[in-house]
Amino acid sequence: MFRILVVEDDARLNRVLCAHLGRSGYEAVGCLDANAAYDALYGGTWFDLVISDIMLPGTDGFELARTIRAQNRELPILFLSARDDFPAKREGFAAGIDDYMVKPADLEELLLRIGALLRRAGIAASRRLEVGALCLDADERTAYLRGEEVPLTVREFSLLYKLLACPRRTFTRSQLMDEFWESGGSGPRTVDVYITKLRSKFAACEDFEIVTVHGLGYKAVLK
Repeated sequence: MFRILVVEDDARLNRVLCAHLGRSGYEAVGCLDANAAYDALYGGTWFDLVISDIMLPGTDGFELARTIRAQNRELPILFLSARDDFPAKREGFAAGIDDYMVKPADLEELLLRIGALLRRAGIAASRRLEVGALCLDADERTAYLRGEEVPLTVREFSLLYKLLACPRRTFTRSQLMDEFWESGGSGPRTVDVYITKLRSKFAACEDFEIVTVHGLGYKAVLK
């Protein structure tokens, strides 16, 4: 699963972007300022792409981009900013960014641009995840067990893909709710219903197990 860093100081927009990316098969990590972004980037976690605003508290997006580019010449950077003036775009590209979108941005167009940037970086040749006899194709949103398709809803597929892409990592019910459900209208126990459905649909698969971590949530364990 590709991991995207979202640097946006508007907390609500940050959550919306991360949730949409999560529902689209990416793992998104949100930061509210450049210092938090530096901690995420250089704290041992690998990122495949950075989305950043320009107007950030403290260090702005231009300086963030210059710092990232000085450390990593290949990491794609996309600016998502309310500024629509040519000087801002010129400074952004001079700082080393790869693409620029103006707010409010169409989220489906954002996904198209992310896909193009990842392909351009040479890291998106395939978004297939294979676990023994199970194959998940994130582009088709389909699951195949021993060559036979297992029908899944978009949300079921996204949950399974996330768990299997990070085996043995525990995700709380709240984390999964925030990523795959719109705010309001559902409680954390809704996740339990979907996990039960996934366990039933993949009962014949002996290559992984979705384990309940009592008091927290769930994790996938490969066998």
